[in-house]
Amino acid sequence: MIGFYDYTVILTYLSLLSAGAGIIISLSGTGHPYIGTFFLLFCGLCDAFDGRVARTKDNRTEMEKNFGIQIDSLSDLVAFGVLPACIGAAMIRTSPFLTRLFVPHHFGALEVLRWFLYALLILYILAALIRLAYFNVTEEERQRTETGSRKFFLGLPVTSASLIFPGIMMMQYMLPMDITIIYFPVIMATGLLFIMPIKVPKPGLKGILIMIGIGFAEFLVMLLLRIFLKR
Repeated sequence: MIGFYDYTVILTYLSLLSAGAGIIISLSGTGHPYIGTFFLLFCGLCDAFDGRVARTKDNRTEMEKNFGIQIDSLSDLVAFGVLPACIGAAMIRTSPFLTRLFVPHHFGALEVLRWFLYALLILYILAALIRLAYFNVTEEERQRTETGSRKFFLGLPVTSASLIFPGIMMMQYMLPMDITIIYFPVIMATGLLFIMPIKVPKPGLKGILIMIGIGFAEFLVMLLLRIFLKR
């Protein structure tokens, strides 16, 4: 078989499988965005350690290193680009507020709003794609002239989606009103931050552990809400 299958790429493969499952579940039936968010959190957990795990293998060939870089970006596009957009699409179909507004087979101002929201989701995926491609190109250029790891990122890393959107979904279940519509300004702002030339410090191990703690807290709260509210 072509490709590589050692332990250095396992977490990346698991992230992609989780993202694929989250996409399918989010879009199945009438839509299950809440469950899809759990898969997004798992993708974030895998991404937190995939690079560190890969670097533990000292005898990696250049082909193995380049393969790891490529599949990491491809996986990130699906996990943190496509999956959040699919969660948003599922929210359009399941939101009590939006489903009351939209009348099937009736094209009008509200139908225009629906397609506008879908357009925001598509543009978000495009922003994630541009951010990842730009990072790959600039990182390759940086490694030709510098040694060591980079100290900051240019543009918000796409992996931040794994904490941002579960937070929105958590609020959806904690607050008494339907706040689905808030998801879309947030996804638009997040997409813009992906491609804005802002410097974001690269987190060290301590920063990664803090983010994992935040993600675990989101997971725990959402799980408890799911169990007790069953919404």
